[in-house]
Amino acid sequence: MSVSPAGEGDSSRSVAGRAGGNVTLPCRYTMTDHKQLSVCWNRGDIPLRKCNNEVIATDELGVREDSRGSSRYQLLGPLDQGDVSLTILNVTELDAGRYGCRVDIPGWFNDEKHHFDLTVDSVPQTTTSVTTETATLQTTDTHTAGHMNATETVPTSSSSSVIRQQESSSVTVALVCVMFGLIVLVSVGGVVVLVRKWMRLHKVRQQQLNTSVQFSSTLQLQSRDSAVENIYQIEEGVARDVAAEQQSRVWSLWLRVFHPDVCDSSSTDDSRNGS
Repeated sequence: MSVSPAGEGDSSRSVAGRAGGNVTLPCRYTMTDHKQLSVCWNRGDIPLRKCNNEVIATDELGVREDSRGSSRYQLLGPLDQGDVSLTILNVTELDAGRYGCRVDIPGWFNDEKHHFDLTVDSVPQTTTSVTTETATLQTTDTHTAGHMNATETVPTSSSSSVIRQQESSSVTVALVCVMFGLIVLVSVGGVVVLVRKWMRLHKVRQQQLNTSVQFSSTLQLQSRDSAVENIYQIEEGVARDVAAEQQSRVWSLWLRVFHPDVCDSSSTDDSRNGS
């Protein structure tokens, strides 16, 4: 196992992060025989031996879970390539301070120690933006002497913009629901009014039709009664005339039979009157 000479064993740099984002504190070592070294991350200054106030550590097999101080502390780089950079998820202002990365190199006083001073900025309050703004700050620093490559990525976002966007979406959904409800109510009301109007007109037409039928029936009945009455009157007049004629004939016959002298005198008078 050989490690490239580190030159100065210690290094220090400042890293800035933003609350709510992720911060990566870069720490790498160069491997030549594909064997992993033990590494520990420490809060505060690195002591002479090992790490005090340890947040996470590795050995030849990988991350030692018993050393992890929080699930927000992650070693996301390829450990088998010497990348032991510490990533802190969802950074808060309480995470600000000094961190140290100690690479345990075999031999006397060969360990590499790298310090990072982390500052965390609070999320700015925005009132005019309605879209989520994300800024990514990437800084690359190459430590030539110790073969230390530093890469830091700090994504930031405006939580107030997200809240405002969610509120705006909620208001829009509520307005759409209200408008849809009003349209449905107006449509139903219009249909009800049209149905009632149609029923009213249909009822009036039905009443008019019934009245016309009744009036026509009454006229027909009256005409029929008048015709029957006229027939009865005609038949009654004819009957009276026939009866009078028959009565006159009977009377004449009676006179001829029982009073012929009267009939002769009547005939003589008639002849004289005719002369």
